[in-house]
Amino acid sequence: MITAQDFGRVAVLMGGWSAEREISLQSGEQVLSALQSAGVSAHKVDVDRNIGSLLGREKFDRAFNILHGPGGEDGVIQGLLDIVGLPYTGSGVKASAIAMDKIVTKRIWRSAGLPTPDFKRLTKTTDWSAVVAELGLPVIVKPVCEGSSLGMTLVDSEADLPSAWQHAAQFSDDIFAEQWVDGEEYTVAILGNEALPAIQLITPHRFYDYSAKYEACDTQYLCPCGLSAEEESALAALGLSAFEILGASGWGRVDFMRDTSGQFLLIEVNTIPGMTSHSLVPLA
Repeated sequence: MITAQDFGRVAVLMGGWSAEREISLQSGEQVLSALQSAGVSAHKVDVDRNIGSLLGREKFDRAFNILHGPGGEDGVIQGLLDIVGLPYTGSGVKASAIAMDKIVTKRIWRSAGLPTPDFKRLTKTTDWSAVVAELGLPVIVKPVCEGSSLGMTLVDSEADLPSAWQHAAQFSDDIFAEQWVDGEEYTVAILGNEALPAIQLITPHRFYDYSAKYEACDTQYLCPCGLSAEEESALAALGLSAFEILGASGWGRVDFMRDTSGQFLLIEVNTIPGMTSHSLVPLA
């Protein structure tokens, strides 16, 4: 049997320097409170560029990593924790780096025969008419390595693609357009080797953007999600496959769209999902 005391001193790593810093702080406070209420000796660590020195001074036994975005979810902090020999929650360096890169993730899924919407990398010299010819309209423009829907724009006309690219470029130098899927949105949380109950997301916004995730009070989260037992089982199996093929481990969340034909399409994997009052893993 494992007791709360067996975990020793736990560093709850939160904050960081990514655009998702504020969300990470909210997640971290929830995790910190939950661990402490369970009797774990958990300690808040607001991560900055001096985190290596801090971990060298402090005597922690392990870390709960709740850093979101670049620097915390992309393999960087995982590499540091490996170097100092501090066990941590979630995926390791390689899987974290892969899952943070949406294009690499989609290419791996494609190579394994897993379904995901078509996509095209964008640069300032991109031929916008070629994007529309290849992907159709609408498309959703995204930073390759960002979370929380930051920098995303749903584009209905070719004329709006340059401004969508410029908006995404505020968050990342690496940007892509993804074929838009009309249909229902679902997410499946992964805990260990188990898929938790699926959640259907319903928002009056055109897509599940930052506001719908963290600010709006009119977003609906359906759990049970409304699928038949057979459909939910298939969704869970696809989520586990998508998670495991990236080498992800521990916990995470897989996001999907279901098109009008009923096919589930993989959108992304979050290796350190949000744990705020609006977040989906706690609900699952």
